[in-house]
Amino acid sequence: MLNGLWLGFFVVAAVSALTQWLIGGNAGIFAAMVESIFAMAKLSVDVMILLFGTLTLWLGFLKIAEKAGIVDWLAKVLGPLFRRLMPEVPAGHPALGLITLNFAANGLGLDNAATPIGLKAMRALQELNPSSTTASNAQILFLVLNASSLTLLPVSIFMYRAQQGALDPTLVFLPILLATSASTLVGLLSVALMQRLRLWDPVVLAYLIPGALLLGAFMALLAGLSATALANLSSLLGNLTLFGLILLFVLLGALKKVKVYESFVEGAKEGFDVAKNLLPYLVAMLCAVGVLRASGALDLGLDGIRHLVEWLGMDTRFVDALPTALVKPFSGSAARAMLIETMQTSGVDSFPALAAATIQGSTETTFYVLAVYFGAVGIQRARHAVGCALLADLAGVIAAILVCYWFFG
Repeated sequence: MLNGLWLGFFVVAAVSALTQWLIGGNAGIFAAMVESIFAMAKLSVDVMILLFGTLTLWLGFLKIAEKAGIVDWLAKVLGPLFRRLMPEVPAGHPALGLITLNFAANGLGLDNAATPIGLKAMRALQELNPSSTTASNAQILFLVLNASSLTLLPVSIFMYRAQQGALDPTLVFLPILLATSASTLVGLLSVALMQRLRLWDPVVLAYLIPGALLLGAFMALLAGLSATALANLSSLLGNLTLFGLILLFVLLGALKKVKVYESFVEGAKEGFDVAKNLLPYLVAMLCAVGVLRASGALDLGLDGIRHLVEWLGMDTRFVDALPTALVKPFSGSAARAMLIETMQTSGVDSFPALAAATIQGSTETTFYVLAVYFGAVGIQRARHAVGCALLADLAGVIAAILVCYWFFG
């Protein structure tokens, strides 16, 4: 899948460049494409420097939280909910703790760290699966919730914005929180409909209703604020949440007699190992996207969509954020490259860049997650997992665009 996508970028770019040369007489297009390849290779290294620090930092703090028992506590708190949503998983099964840890890593925006944990959780669920090739209901729910990109603190998005020179990297905190809530809710409801889960169960309602009421009240509060006030509040809450979590992990670790420094270093080493493997993928995708943009093919496609949106009488500013949305279901590295490229082309705090960052933070690499998670345990029949996951993705994209108009429009 990624082979075809990557090759497709270069083939489309080549066709576009040849057309501009042979028909438009633009012989300089090839020089621009070659220059873009080297520029994107350099940008990949610049991004990786900050990515090394970010992943190392957050996996270090996550290791403290794990040793302090925060993850186990979360597993106990969420256990009654999971037992009803995943009735085939016995109480106290290791899969529940791994699922919780995976959601914690996703919630912190550590998608690269969440993947190995998620694979362990999927293997644990496979031990309970009576079929070796068909996905169980529990596996489908776990995968769709992963694909819905439940992100409470998108530190990777903050990192990319900081690397591109944003004055306030956390500006998109609230938009991502609202958009990812929409995608997760749609993902949960679609799976519940297909699996006939009893969401009206008193225990399930005891979890969902307070959450829905809090989110509704929060949105009602936000509705009375101006765009400037919304942006300021998003920045404040983003920074407070970020530092508050760090302080919580460290203080609870100290209270639990955890050697916080040694634990941080242990987790940081894992973060370094995860980060160092990402550079080849980042170089590959950024260079492919750079060639696509330099060839004029990407602009041509966006212009076609923009004319259609104009014909419908709608605002067109979101169109430049669509490349991130279109490739995100297939490849996280490609979407990351599109996001960075949009930031560079339009400006890191422009509306398209803010919308692209929100889309990136509230959607997931659906086909990649399906291939990796199900492939790791030999699942060949996904049943309704693909449809539910794509529906959650679509909800995330639409919500991200609407929320950005609300906050930054």
